[in-house]
Amino acid sequence: MLSERMLSTVVRECTKSYLNLKPVAEDRMPAPVPGQRYMLYMHVPFCERLCPYCSFNRFPFAEDRARPYFANMRREMLMLKDLGYDFDSVYIGGGTPTILLDELCDTIDLARETFSIKEVSSETNPNHLIPSYLDKLQGRVQRLSVGVQSFDDGLLKQMDRYDKYGSGQEILERIQDASPYFTSMNADMIFNFPAQTEDILIRDVERVIESGASQTTFYPLMASPSVEKSLARTVGKVDYVREQRFYDIICELLTGELPGVDVAGGKVGAQGERGLFEHGSAWTFNRRGTGAAGEEAMIDEYVVDYEEYPAIGSGGITYLGKSLYVNTFSVRDYNAAIEGGRMSMMGKATFTKRNRMRYRFMMQLFGLRLDKRQFKRDFGCSVEAGLPVEMAFMAASGAFAVNDDEELTLTSKGRYLMVVMMRQFFIGVNNLRDQARAALTGEERELIFG
Repeated sequence: MLSERMLSTVVRECTKSYLNLKPVAEDRMPAPVPGQRYMLYMHVPFCERLCPYCSFNRFPFAEDRARPYFANMRREMLMLKDLGYDFDSVYIGGGTPTILLDELCDTIDLARETFSIKEVSSETNPNHLIPSYLDKLQGRVQRLSVGVQSFDDGLLKQMDRYDKYGSGQEILERIQDASPYFTSMNADMIFNFPAQTEDILIRDVERVIESGASQTTFYPLMASPSVEKSLARTVGKVDYVREQRFYDIICELLTGELPGVDVAGGKVGAQGERGLFEHGSAWTFNRRGTGAAGEEAMIDEYVVDYEEYPAIGSGGITYLGKSLYVNTFSVRDYNAAIEGGRMSMMGKATFTKRNRMRYRFMMQLFGLRLDKRQFKRDFGCSVEAGLPVEMAFMAASGAFAVNDDEELTLTSKGRYLMVVMMRQFFIGVNNLRDQARAALTGEERELIFG
């Protein structure tokens, strides 16, 4: 649709202009602002094998490389404590955080001893959903997010995941067994694979429901430049034309909403028969009647609940105040920095006030509600005055269900436009990662680029 193409182009050009790394002189992150809530992000860049669609910092696993790395992440955590940070939430991403379970458990235990941690979210892969892992994660991790991508065996084989993680049926059974261990079990899915038909997508949604997962996240396939060639070679060229149709199928099956239906009051996005899930964000769905539903639900996009967050580990991305910092993608350089008493930031991007307003606009609406009063308090102007073009475009596109003095909320059309916006934003972030990855040399460069 026209609005999708226009939005994709605008967000792509905007991210090019402000997601550019400059060399950084600091060897420490800025200190916390008193009274500000922060989340801690940890990055574990090791995988048994590398997936063709993934742009995150990741290396083939080797124990002699991973054990010193975990020890240094724990050192870096204590550096944040010395700077005055406290956290009530931790998100551990990768890579595969559960690649060395004893090291991960030691790291989580230290975080709980050091900070006021109330919840821990961690990513994992299906082959780690086994009793020996689950028993150790239970109680340490409240929300486990498992990378499924699809339950279709043909797609799993295209992605080189079938041999690694088993068939769709095996993965389904493992999620069913693992779900009772956690407050929230999230099934991470991807939609709009070139070989994915509507019937395959519908079956994927049905299996998510059958799995008992309390939450699911359906990401659109993102063809960022760093993975575009490997994607085309393994799964084919991405077609964005059908993306909205696939998104509407997911929403209708999970939530019961009938996209594009006009109802009383002129709002779009009516509910059909009430579904088993409800929206947690534009692409996250929480099962009704579980710990994953409700206002306090943990979701994959921690940037919705925590606008500012320090990140530790190689490849971590920090957002504090006006600045975005990227840690070195070299595990070797990361270890050397931490062991030398420094943090490992290798690049920095600084946001203007306008770009910080755009970021707030995007993240809060992606989380389904923008608080207009908070926006005015923080930026000294209304969202209409600060972002007139963005507001006019979204209003003309039929994106707003509520637009009053207090808040903005979204129609079903608006939620899809936020999916488009976030897809393009994350492609821009992946371009930022490519800038950092380009600095790799020697053996590390060979491991990634072959």
